[in-house]
Amino acid sequence: MNELEAKAGIQIAKPIHEVYNAIVDPAQMSNYFIAEGSAKMEAGKDITWKFPEFPDTFTIKVLDLKEPEEIIFQWEGSPGYQLKVDMRLEKRPDNSTVVKITEGTMPNTEAGLKWMRSNTEGWANFLACLKAWLEYSVHLRKGAFDYMKKD
Repeated sequence: MNELEAKAGIQIAKPIHEVYNAIVDPAQMSNYFIAEGSAKMEAGKDITWKFPEFPDTFTIKVLDLKEPEEIIFQWEGSPGYQLKVDMRLEKRPDNSTVVKITEGTMPNTEAGLKWMRSNTEGWANFLACLKAWLEYSVHLRKGAFDYMKKD
């Protein structure tokens, strides 16, 4: 394996359109992932996200949207690397939605392996927080990463 990808997936007991909108709308994302976003995701648009734990903002370049099945964007997923994130949503017969995320690629080096572990964990957390918010209105991220704040 020459290149590494971070991958995560989960099934959410909500209709595909509801899940899709919760990902592209910063007002909804602020309930489970970001502190704030500059705009709703639109293909070809650059937006910014700010996370509650960090003072920095992150630029998100929205590459493509295929409502409600796919969200593709690029961001600095690792310092100095612009990485593509592909979120695929699949409607299930019971009206639930499977969300699969792939981010990559990074070289198969010690730094790449560290990135893959960290970002796979990060996307799994994103999905767990999304599920908790949509299914139970629970904001799992609130306070969860306060220990990472720089004093």
